[in-house]
Amino acid sequence: MNNKGGKNWVERLIQSTIRAVGIDMELKQNHTGVNMSYNFILNYIGYDVKRIEEAIKEMQAQVSLESYIKAFTLHELGHALDRKALLDSLTKTLEFYEMKKNHTIYEQYSDGNLLTMLIEEHKMNIAFEETAWANAEKLNMEYGIVDWESFEKVKNQGMATYLNLYAKDLQIYNKLVSEQTEQIA
Repeated sequence: MNNKGGKNWVERLIQSTIRAVGIDMELKQNHTGVNMSYNFILNYIGYDVKRIEEAIKEMQAQVSLESYIKAFTLHELGHALDRKALLDSLTKTLEFYEMKKNHTIYEQYSDGNLLTMLIEEHKMNIAFEETAWANAEKLNMEYGIVDWESFEKVKNQGMATYLNLYAKDLQIYNKLVSEQTEQIA
């Protein structure tokens, strides 16, 4: 990415995408290990240049770095358009956070009630992701920011992250329920 000015190029590209759709949004560089994220409490988009570089290399269906960044920027703006729903979920989000803080990973995956909470969190996150991508699609339709083939590839990769984690945990949950049912029988 050095040939394009590194972090400055990424920031300019994100800002130009934000301006192009006319949504006023603060932008902050961070080092969270998450390529891009929307902080619905403080209402800003965060980005991690190093993680963006890694994530683009992980894509099975290749897209240009520019298309990747623009598509994910639209996605984060899609979350911003859903901010009220995200704020309404804060109580539930804090419950999940507290549960994870107070229980080890082993406890979370061996206690049916805790695992049920993890499954519920996955479902909530997937719903928010689907809404954000639907909003991003509308923005892209209106403003023509990213070619549709690249948009779909980035969307599919982004959704797969959430869907794969959910499927893995659901499999563990189903196994736990099955074992508990066998013990009762």
